[in-house]
Amino acid sequence: MIKKLRFKLIFVSMISLLIVLITIEGMIGVMNYRKVVLDADQVLEILSDHAGRFPENFPLKKGHDRPRMSPELPYESRYFSVLFDEEGNERSVDIGKVAAIDREEASAYARKVWSGQKDKGFMGNYRYMVTRTEAGIRITFLDCRRQQDMFQNLLVNALWISLAGLGAVLLLIIYLSSRIIKPFSDNYEKQKHFITDAGHELRTPLTIIQADTEILEMDCGEENEWLADIRKQTKRMNDLTNALIALSRMEEGIQKEMMIDFPLSDMVEEIVNTFRGPTRLREIKLSSSISPMMSMRGDQKAIHSLITILLDNAVKYSNDRGTIFVTLEKKKNRIRLSVFNTTECISREQISHLFDRFYRTDDSRNSETGGYGLGLSIAASTVASHNGKITAETKDEKSLQITVTFPASF
Repeated sequence: MIKKLRFKLIFVSMISLLIVLITIEGMIGVMNYRKVVLDADQVLEILSDHAGRFPENFPLKKGHDRPRMSPELPYESRYFSVLFDEEGNERSVDIGKVAAIDREEASAYARKVWSGQKDKGFMGNYRYMVTRTEAGIRITFLDCRRQQDMFQNLLVNALWISLAGLGAVLLLIIYLSSRIIKPFSDNYEKQKHFITDAGHELRTPLTIIQADTEILEMDCGEENEWLADIRKQTKRMNDLTNALIALSRMEEGIQKEMMIDFPLSDMVEEIVNTFRGPTRLREIKLSSSISPMMSMRGDQKAIHSLITILLDNAVKYSNDRGTIFVTLEKKKNRIRLSVFNTTECISREQISHLFDRFYRTDDSRNSETGGYGLGLSIAASTVASHNGKITAETKDEKSLQITVTFPASF
């Protein structure tokens, strides 16, 4: 359990950090991309307004004031433009400020833009803008290769830095998580040892009380309600002690020497048959669908107790003349055990607490059946110790289905 808690802490921390890094990198990427587009469009607006060239009095002081534009911008920029008439005939091509393409390539770029429907956009490494003037329709292209390379390098470097930071944080969390979990681990271990030790210490006086009660009954020679009550409460105390010890052992995990292969189908069939008598007395219909020849590797005694707990729970809380249905099947690489029973009433709120310790859906009913609210907690711990999963659900609040799944190769 402590290992799972530590794993969850590491997992949640890393997922949270990953989400934060992705969000930050995404925001940085969007902001830088918008900056590239904005700067390119500002330059294209100036070029488009001056027949595809920078004006001689650049930087402009009126109309197109760009305070952040460097006076060296006309000498640093690489651009070209193509002028068309209204019918799409090419009138002129200006490639005097670009060396990467020739006249035919410039015309091809412009033709592609002309056939499209956008007035702005990217075509390869070039940002273009379509402007309609009295002279015709001018398509101006600005070389943004350097800005795009800088943008891509920024993203790649940020990605590598983030991955390195993520790895460093992972190592730190793995190292520090053991210290963070240690106080909880120590308390948890102390609690488990306390329950086990206290259970063993209680067994001796309970055994003595039970033996003395039997001797007193023999001496009295007749039934005594006080002695009968002592015997009854001693038995309840002894059962509760055994349940707590079983729960503590399940949470400690399964020892390797307890792991054996056993016939699961035969075990389920045998346990179902032992409950046919109690169900017949209450006219409960007990049926099953058990796949034959199914085996499982695990703690045979613990699995036997698990199945008994599930069926006992179904019988206790099933209504008279109700229905109990047990299913055992194999789906792909999973073993699935399901116990369904009808009941008088069970809410979805109660379902969410079924596996809590000492939780009982009906205190008055449990006082009659002798329940402690530990059976399903022991079942959940048993399933967890076998790397399985246990769930409970109700579809109509008039029935309960508890489903257990185990890995077939466990």
